[in-house]
Amino acid sequence: MPTKSFFHGADWNPEQWPEQVWAEDLALMREARVTAATVGVFSWSRLEPTPGAYDFGWLDRVLDGLHEHGIDAVLATPTASPPPWFTQAHPNALAMRRDGVRLVHGSRDTYCVNAPAYRAASLRIASALAERYARHPAVRLWHVHNEYGTWCFCDHCARAFRGWLRERHGTLDALNEAWTTDFWSQRYTDWAQVLPPRATQYLGNPAQELDYRRFLSDRMLAAYTEQRDAIKQVAPQAQVTTNFVLGGWVPVDHARWSHEVDLVAIDHYPSSLDGAPAQSAFAADAARGWSAAAGHGGRWLLMEHAPAHVTEDGVQRRKPPGMLARIALAHIARGSHGAMYFQWRASPGGAEQWHTALVGHPGPTTRVFDEARALGNRLATEGRAPSYRSAYKKVPFLTDQPAGPGPEGGGSGTARAGAAGRGEVAVWFDELCGWAVGASHLPMPVDYQGVVEGWHRALWRRGHHVDVVPPAATLAGYRVLVVPAAYLLSDESARRLDEYVHEGGHLVVTYLSGIVDEHLRVRGGGYPGALRDLLGIRVEEFDPLPSGAVITLDTGDAATGWTEHLTAPSAAVLARYPDGRPAVTRREQDASVAYYVSCALDEAATARLLDRICAAAGASPIVPGLPDGVEAVHAPDGVWLFNHTDEAHEVAGRQLPRGAVARLAD
Repeated sequence: MPTKSFFHGADWNPEQWPEQVWAEDLALMREARVTAATVGVFSWSRLEPTPGAYDFGWLDRVLDGLHEHGIDAVLATPTASPPPWFTQAHPNALAMRRDGVRLVHGSRDTYCVNAPAYRAASLRIASALAERYARHPAVRLWHVHNEYGTWCFCDHCARAFRGWLRERHGTLDALNEAWTTDFWSQRYTDWAQVLPPRATQYLGNPAQELDYRRFLSDRMLAAYTEQRDAIKQVAPQAQVTTNFVLGGWVPVDHARWSHEVDLVAIDHYPSSLDGAPAQSAFAADAARGWSAAAGHGGRWLLMEHAPAHVTEDGVQRRKPPGMLARIALAHIARGSHGAMYFQWRASPGGAEQWHTALVGHPGPTTRVFDEARALGNRLATEGRAPSYRSAYKKVPFLTDQPAGPGPEGGGSGTARAGAAGRGEVAVWFDELCGWAVGASHLPMPVDYQGVVEGWHRALWRRGHHVDVVPPAATLAGYRVLVVPAAYLLSDESARRLDEYVHEGGHLVVTYLSGIVDEHLRVRGGGYPGALRDLLGIRVEEFDPLPSGAVITLDTGDAATGWTEHLTAPSAAVLARYPDGRPAVTRREQDASVAYYVSCALDEAATARLLDRICAAAGASPIVPGLPDGVEAVHAPDGVWLFNHTDEAHEVAGRQLPRGAVARLAD
């Protein structure tokens, strides 16, 4: 019988197959030591074939079969894809593009989250599922919707947006002030004039765009909580989540949403094969940071990832042998309570028929299934797999124990730096800042998440245990905090950074930080306005470089992309541009230390700078001197090493074979 300590399994879509295939699937799941299967995600047209008429018989048999085989169900509400009858009856509930084109049925996410008919139908199907399955013994976790993030600009959205703006800003005068509407004669005199940021003749209003993203995030969250509350009304002890999808296109503030789920769950699909280990580490550290800041103690779940490929520039790159287990175990070592895949069995048709699966089109006699089975056996039988099991032994939906605190007493800030589950070094990550930086009116395009990931990757490659933290996270106890490209910075966030420094932390701030307030209004007096005094510098001009241009600092370090003209009236200069002006500075006052990096250093230069900063702060790598491509993770049951290369390496006095995963020490 598979252990239920971990979520190990995949999305299973039995409705796509004749029932004789179900028995084979269940037998194969047992063989692969699968502990959980996500079901029902895109099954609305099967569950409710006509309005108000439900067909639960097939799902009864699916859930009963899972339970009989000792496999838990992650039961989804199917509201990401309304059935054709719904869109035929409610055509104005379909999403509308910025240019006013109404999209048609024929794909997924064919809905407007602000359409009353859609919200009512979603609540009905979620309530019906809850009434029928709240006490089914197979159901371990409820999975509301799928990957919230669908945009719409229709009249339903316009009405809801105006209501949201009234609540946020109060008056039209306040809205005009926040949006700087005297620019280009946009001043509003009636609420009816305010619209979503639809297609315009030229550049749109960036403050309007930012507020619209905030609005969509709040409205999608309201849609989620409606379904969550309907489930909990029937089953108050039910554990409910939704799967976060990451990316700059997603108008969802995941740090805020994390307070509303019982388990932070993410889907993660890296954008390059070679970069997959570092990108996976960043996503895992971000999920752990959201969970910790929301009071969930750092526990989270990798809900979806691809078992056998990485899509890179539109090409499906095959994962090499052993990568399936390495990536899964690296997530688990970083706090995920398992590894779930999309999907279990490859679809015979449809838009994702070539998305890889644990059971591919050739059937189970494949390398991928063999590796999945080996991983399942390892998770089920090894008593010291890299995990956070011991830390979460009191979480009710993971075991049958009564509820209790999280690791180290639970909560977001109780563990000391260096304790299991919390590092000495943190990287600040604010998705709202990414939305602001994504506006088209900046002096040059800036990939906010790419900048943040670059600093995280430099620390990751040097073997540090890195926490990725949202602005609301507890900062006390971190020896080093890196704040990359924090373009949008509220007064409260600036105050907290100042407090962190004056309590003895070592702060590293990069270019394009502290520039605007929460309404995207530039802070006057010189950049970086909100942090200028703390850093002891004053930026007078931005000076982005042409594409491909490289400059060399007096330290020999290379910089590309972004540079600035600044003075350092109360900071020491650590590196200078070729013309002698400051490039990297350090301000030290009593116990406080604050660095400013005004240019986009290349990765080698970033790593060298971080080495010096971390050494001065007393922040040590988990394992010093790691070879490139070898990852170290500090889990509560010891240090785990992941060799992502095709070569053997000697690490800390022991031989690490190519592609190996090994525990180093307690």
